[in-house]
Amino acid sequence: MADKLGVFICTGYGIADALDIDALHEVATGEMGAQHCETFASGSTGEMAAIREKVQKLGLNKVVIAGPSSRSYLASTLPEADSLQLVNLLEWVVLTHEPNDEDTQMMAEDYLRMGITRAQKAKKPKPFPEHQEISKTILVVGAGIAGLTAAYEAADAGYDVVLVEREDELGGYMARLHRSIPTRPPYRELEDPNIEQKIAAVSTNGHIKVYTGTTIESISGGPGLFDVTLQGAAAPEGAIRIGAIVQATGFTPADPTGFEHLGFSKFPDVVTNVDFEQMAKDGAFLKPSNKQPVKNVAFVQCGDSRNPDTFSYASAIMSLNALKQAMYIREEDPEARAFIFFEHLRTPGQLEDFYRRAQEDPGIFLTRGMVSLVSSVGGHLVLQVEDSMLGEDLEVEVDLLVLNNGMVPNSADGEAIRKYQDSIQIVKEGPGNAKYEDASRAVEELKIHENTEILNLDYRQGPDLPSLRHGYPDSHFICFPYETRRTGIYAAGAMRTPTDGASAAEDAMGAVLKAIQCVEMLSRGETVHPRAGDISFPEFSLMRCTQCKRCTEECPFGSINEDEKGTPEYSVTRCRRCGICLGACPERIINFPDYSIGGVADSIKSVEVPEEWDEKPRVLVLACENDAIPALEAAAVHGIKYSPFVRVVPVRCLGSVNVVFIKEAISAGFDGVLLFGCKYGDDYQCHFIRGSELMETRGGNIKEALEQMSMENERVQLHQVEISDYETIPRVIDEFMELIDEIGMNPFKGM
Repeated sequence: MADKLGVFICTGYGIADALDIDALHEVATGEMGAQHCETFASGSTGEMAAIREKVQKLGLNKVVIAGPSSRSYLASTLPEADSLQLVNLLEWVVLTHEPNDEDTQMMAEDYLRMGITRAQKAKKPKPFPEHQEISKTILVVGAGIAGLTAAYEAADAGYDVVLVEREDELGGYMARLHRSIPTRPPYRELEDPNIEQKIAAVSTNGHIKVYTGTTIESISGGPGLFDVTLQGAAAPEGAIRIGAIVQATGFTPADPTGFEHLGFSKFPDVVTNVDFEQMAKDGAFLKPSNKQPVKNVAFVQCGDSRNPDTFSYASAIMSLNALKQAMYIREEDPEARAFIFFEHLRTPGQLEDFYRRAQEDPGIFLTRGMVSLVSSVGGHLVLQVEDSMLGEDLEVEVDLLVLNNGMVPNSADGEAIRKYQDSIQIVKEGPGNAKYEDASRAVEELKIHENTEILNLDYRQGPDLPSLRHGYPDSHFICFPYETRRTGIYAAGAMRTPTDGASAAEDAMGAVLKAIQCVEMLSRGETVHPRAGDISFPEFSLMRCTQCKRCTEECPFGSINEDEKGTPEYSVTRCRRCGICLGACPERIINFPDYSIGGVADSIKSVEVPEEWDEKPRVLVLACENDAIPALEAAAVHGIKYSPFVRVVPVRCLGSVNVVFIKEAISAGFDGVLLFGCKYGDDYQCHFIRGSELMETRGGNIKEALEQMSMENERVQLHQVEISDYETIPRVIDEFMELIDEIGMNPFKGM
């Protein structure tokens, strides 16, 4: 059946007052060949219902709606069509440019041409075929407070759960606590951990299958279709089909080896907060050196913000632990004294009342100060304290020194493990391999990662979750809490962030909701985040694949494995539809049905580029839809204007920009190209992890393409922006237009 294109142009919001609607109508029906074109007054529910009815009545399968931002419409009210394109005439044109101006009208007409072209080129996305086979069973790894809560909440919501714990008993670190910090008003008294109740609730729940003394041998497949093989005495034979995974593997106390100046490993009466907790659990505070009762205890916060290596795992929970453990000794012996030395003491939220409770106790001495030296004199420990809040150095004699040494997440560095395994393989091949020497060094440097695998994922990019600098497996901590860089696997509790028991339990609820959302959306053929609800997925024309491996290496989410020949093996349920593989491929063999290289390139070529003597330059703006596009729209809301000579194309991620987009723009006569992507680095904001960074590394390809065309490198610029940079983007655009005016028009115009 032939395609039927319908175009609907909004006249409300001042659009009809600023633009020639009849001219837009002529562009749609005359030049672009639309079978139907009409106007509508607003994006209200009633107006959208009328458009839906008209689309259905006329059998329109390609639809373009030109009006306000796509964020103005309720998604459920939009018409269904094989291809639906929303053209922003309000924020991108009317609110940011002079009304009834020739250049403003040309801009509106170009945006309409671009939208129609993309609608014509797009195909109707279809859910991936396996979506009906999706498993909704949730695997929870780790049975501390976070893991137990995750398992119970998932089961309570009606989902089957497999709970795997490597230890023989459930409960994790919470089972080893004597008391816990307050969780209820007035936030002043210590509480019982009550972990036994949680263990009993999980153990007796018919929806939960518990495996203790068990680890994961392997995980293959992808979200909704994970095949998990367990190993352990009670582990089932064969693989279990799993829908989503919550990793709640807790923490390990930070190694205090670097605190020799505090007497650790030198004096037996210098212990960690974990050792002190065990003393409280055992019911006796005795000095390890002579088993005599402890009367005076010092608590030292090991994190020093002047030393990043020791400050990495400092957190509020360490402060709360010190207050809690100081109360232990005071409750045990009213004559005992506790000293807490800190640089930062943090008790967030209503736990400030818990801090006040400690301040009110005359036997608890709190002061900011750095313990610079610990010595042993007459069977006691003597602490030298510098830079104290009292304005003078102190010398304090105690029976026991407790180091609060931080929480290291129990997550494996999957990338390091993969490098280690690859290096081991090269070493096994012997010195004949050119990479033998480098691999041998890598084996020694990475040996610490041997046997640290947790999930044992069958992913080309490594067997575990990629982690950040300190081992936390974030994907985007602010926008997507609990999410990791492996779709369908969610982090909870102390392996996601340093946390207390109550916060870890709350964390687990959030992670489980994400896991449930994941399996439910997958069962409808949709992706989860950040393009929630998207049913499109990339298609690979493997006949032209050169096995360059760029798609497998650059995918931030491990969506693509490769066979023994290096040919990509794509897993649709791992994919987040960012299009980075599309941007990476030099052969242009990867495309989405509704976001393709041809579709974007043709929409760029549909822009009418004036001749050089018209003195109307054209600049293409390729802008990330996550941050740059909303920032542009915010500029309009704030009344900030910018050059009418730019044409904006939203892209899924800057990493999805293929060099061919830039080549096509220059060849079509555009005078320059601006690329706006998210910020990257240690404090990255990119929703797809590495989009802008990857575009930066592809700069060599862009430079080469410009040199081949005898064009200046300055004609293409990349800028990192945040969603709040609505003042920055218009300024950058205008400065770039000044540069174009300086270096001159594109000599390819009119060719």
